[in-house]
Amino acid sequence: MPTVINIKNLPTGFQSIIDNGKHSILGDEPIKSKGTDLGFAPTDLILSSLAMCKVATVRYIARKNGWEDLIRDVDGQLSLVVKRGKDGQLTSKVKVALKIEGDISPEQKVELLKQADNCYIHRMVEGDWEIESATELVDAVNA
Repeated sequence: MPTVINIKNLPTGFQSIIDNGKHSILGDEPIKSKGTDLGFAPTDLILSSLAMCKVATVRYIARKNGWEDLIRDVDGQLSLVVKRGKDGQLTSKVKVALKIEGDISPEQKVELLKQADNCYIHRMVEGDWEIESATELVDAVNA
């Protein structure tokens, strides 16, 4: 079953209601980009997806290995710098810092960090993408 996101753009700034059929969030652009800065910007959303996947993977692997009671907070901070090359191609660099609090050994911490780098979204972003050009919504629903 494919993941489906519906988005409704509002006339104020670039506010958009983003919906997955169960949950909704507000997206927008920063004021410097003529938005109202009342929601996450597109770059915030993609970076937060990667961050969430990494910290959730740490928690998942800890549970799977019976280390759940050994770890407490799992926090992450990701930053993104995007540069445009001479050919117009974009290069994105993401810096990742994860903090795992608890009574785990250095070896367990190394394993958890390794697995965080192997999370689904990390692998997906580094993989091959095929993004089709926009079509009318009617075509997308019937596809």
